Amino acid sequence: MKNIIIKNAAQIVTCSGFSKKRGKEMSNLHVIEDGAVIIEDGKIQSVGKNEEILKNVDVSKYEVIDAYGKAVLPGFVDSHTHFVFGGYRAEEFSMRLRGASYMEIMEKGGGIVSSVEKTRKASYEELIHLGKKRLDDMLSFGVTTVEGKSGYGLDEETEMKQLHVMKKLDEIHPIDIVKTYMEAHAVSQEYKGREDEFIDHIIENTLPKVAKENLAEFCDVFCEKNVFSVDQSRRLLLKAKELGMKVKIHADEITRLGGAELAAEIGAVSADHLLRASDEGILKMAQEGVVATLLPATAFSLKEEFARGRFMIDQNCAVALATDLNPGSCFTESIPLVIALATLYMNMTTEEAITAMTINGAAALGREKEIGSIDVGKKGDVIILEYPSYHFIPYHIGVSTVEKVIKDGKIVFDKSNR
Repeated sequence: MKNIIIKNAAQIVTCSGFSKKRGKEMSNLHVIEDGAVIIEDGKIQSVGKNEEILKNVDVSKYEVIDAYGKAVLPGFVDSHTHFVFGGYRAEEFSMRLRGASYMEIMEKGGGIVSSVEKTRKASYEELIHLGKKRLDDMLSFGVTTVEGKSGYGLDEETEMKQLHVMKKLDEIHPIDIVKTYMEAHAVSQEYKGREDEFIDHIIENTLPKVAKENLAEFCDVFCEKNVFSVDQSRRLLLKAKELGMKVKIHADEITRLGGAELAAEIGAVSADHLLRASDEGILKMAQEGVVATLLPATAFSLKEEFARGRFMIDQNCAVALATDLNPGSCFTESIPLVIALATLYMNMTTEEAITAMTINGAAALGREKEIGSIDVGKKGDVIILEYPSYHFIPYHIGVSTVEKVIKDGKIVFDKSNR
């Protein structure tokens, strides 16, 4: 592995820290102007002012990248996606444009159930091919770590297939993949109207196998009206914790059901969506240190009100941002779009949005001590922009400003070579 020096950077946006950042802390990006970074054996060895870092260093032993006029940031962490799926649902987007709601589409056999049918039919090899292509696209946007959920099987065979696909992709693709088991994404047709039995089935059958084979770090559930109740969600997630897994929760997306409160009660690592979360739920999450993972591109795609990012930060929450890449409600991997929407419609500052996409994204995956910032000892996951400032990320709306991506100290994407 060749060691790397990045020198003469207009900005090193370190996002420095080894724990989640809450409230006002999210505004401090710890920017170093005219900076340099040294990466050795895949880890960050030193970071600071150019003249200090390069003093007494034999540059001939390194691959040198001159980042003059460019900003350098930690690799982005996309902490909520559903990127392994078969088939697409473009027609549903047009249905929504004609006024159909997400729940109405589900009731007509669309939504998650439609993707389930196509994913069950897709072969392992086909899902590998599709997943790799989507990961390549994410890489071009500067993503170096991504979370992927199962949940388009709703049966043991397909759920395990999705998790095995992600395991293989993690081995062969530069992006690190954090796997989440989410069979409780919807009620399968086989268990329609018998939600309690479906949760029992998951707890007694697939969940123990996933935990035993170490196929997923997290367990997730769609806690929502007409999907899974608070009690059903609690039962599943507590069992997952008992089996040694960490837990997440799709909470209060469409209706205010109490998912945020449940996340705080059971010690979830993150609660995601939160469009309808109550003041009390947000305050409890802040008190318990649950990361609020917000998905503004989903609200945008569904033409829903955005989550209250500004309020959450003002209540001392740790807020993360993610794409929610999926075939139905949010078919996008655009990090700059997510950041632009967060700043324009959730009243987050650019600095808060960058924090939410780096160190807090890492915290939403329990990896804040390894990734998410340019700190000595962390993984050499770094991106170099085409422009001199991080302010260009939301300013160039929806368009990637990433020129190079360095993963574990190796250049894995270079726009100039495409």
